[in-house]
Amino acid sequence: MVLVGKGPWLDDDEQKAWRSYLLMHKTLETHMERHLQREYGLSKSDFEILVNLSESKTGRMRAFELGRATQWEKSRMSHHLARMEKRGLIQKVACDSRYPEIAITAEGMAAIEACAPAHAARIREFFVDVFGPDRLAVLGEVSDEIVDTIRKHEGNDCPPEVTGNC
Repeated sequence: MVLVGKGPWLDDDEQKAWRSYLLMHKTLETHMERHLQREYGLSKSDFEILVNLSESKTGRMRAFELGRATQWEKSRMSHHLARMEKRGLIQKVACDSRYPEIAITAEGMAAIEACAPAHAARIREFFVDVFGPDRLAVLGEVSDEIVDTIRKHEGNDCPPEVTGNC
């Protein structure tokens, strides 16, 4: 493990910033999920799958592609897709491959179209407008740098059981 900065422990300012970020992330995520659930009957997981399928050119993706896009484990994806299929939001469609494609149904498309405008408006109200354009641009840059740093770590010295590549 490489220790950068003052040592392994966060100083008071670093700890405060980290905990503020965690609280903001959890509060925002929980609030957004409650709106999705109570107003549209969708979990954030349903929403994530439906967004990915609705944004694909064909409205279909392979389960492993959805897993890559969502960073979910294979078993979680399988179980969640089964629940969504029972609710009529997605369907499995046979294709040339051994495994079926996952397709968004008309009901799934209607669900995402119904909730997306309100969801986007809340993101604007609680996130975009609070940051403003300049700070939002900085957040985007820093977020990309953090993801790149994690990807490098995963590619170099991160154990496979942590990266999910086992």
